[in-house]
Amino acid sequence: MPRPTAAQLAYGSATVVLSTLAMLLLSGITSVVGIAVIALFALCLGLLVSVKAVRPRVSTAVRPVRTSPASHSGAASVVPVVGPSPAAAENRIPASLRR
Repeated sequence: MPRPTAAQLAYGSATVVLSTLAMLLLSGITSVVGIAVIALFALCLGLLVSVKAVRPRVSTAVRPVRTSPASHSGAASVVPVVGPSPAAAENRIPASLRR
């Protein structure tokens, strides 16, 4: 499992603290059991927020190509990823709709 990012930790922690305070102030619960239930619910909510926080995506448009050790020049060459060919698009169009 990948490690959480700093943003995920911050969002989760802020959610736990703020939701706990809000629920305690709005509910007016003073019993130990009620406070424990609210704290447990806030922890679950903070975990959900931190897991669902957006992770940075790695661009797949250009990928470095590894070279063999014999031809290693110190830098990886970059090869752009090319989309489908126009001929492939033609094959997806039904013959009755082609002009």
